[in-house]
Amino acid sequence: MADPPQILVIDDDAELCELLAELLGQEGYAVESARDAISGLARAREKQFTLVVLDVMLPGLNGFEVLTRLRQSSRVPVLMLTARGEDVDRIVGLEMGADDYLPKPFNPRELVARVRALHRRASHAGDVDAALTARAAEAPQVLTVDDLEVAPAARRVRVGGEDVKLTTAEYDLLEVLVRQAGTVVSREDLARRVLGRRLAAYDRGIDMHVSNLRRKLGPGPDGGERIKTVRNAGYILARERP
Repeated sequence: MADPPQILVIDDDAELCELLAELLGQEGYAVESARDAISGLARAREKQFTLVVLDVMLPGLNGFEVLTRLRQSSRVPVLMLTARGEDVDRIVGLEMGADDYLPKPFNPRELVARVRALHRRASHAGDVDAALTARAAEAPQVLTVDDLEVAPAARRVRVGGEDVKLTTAEYDLLEVLVRQAGTVVSREDLARRVLGRRLAAYDRGIDMHVSNLRRKLGPGPDGGERIKTVRNAGYILARERP
């Protein structure tokens, strides 16, 4: 029998940790909790977790510092818990490598749904990576749009020959847009394919990932934005050259 997926919750709210352990346990997850940043970071480095739920407001180091240190050695999916209305927290978290965020206070069932979605996406990405890696030697593939190159087998991105470091969610978003370059992709479709969930009301996760991509990729060959917003429709990766 396979071991259950392992979840690490780093939050100083003991009641919340107990509640999440119960709810996620009912979904088949094994949950560990850490009540402070130092012990949480140490545990995340010691063990291979399926996913980490990380609160921004922690005693000692804050969640952003934990995420920065964790990303130096791990690509484990991270769901950050942020303060209600603090858009800057969400933006900073995504820029530092968080895969998704959920503002407090939240419905615990919503968190469970986010965890399931991230787990499905991470599992699918792992399966795809393994299949692509196995085929890479036989049929190497590079997707090219102007001076932008995306190599799915290695999940590598280059602009003008220079490597660009992206988070898991940013890469997944870019690959969707590159494969449909010149075509508008709706925010709802991107949320489903990149975040593994339906787009909720006032959900700005996809928009923040797009903003980060624009910053990291830089302008297109014509000096304009590579990823253009199509009002009331979605986003499109512009193709300047045929």
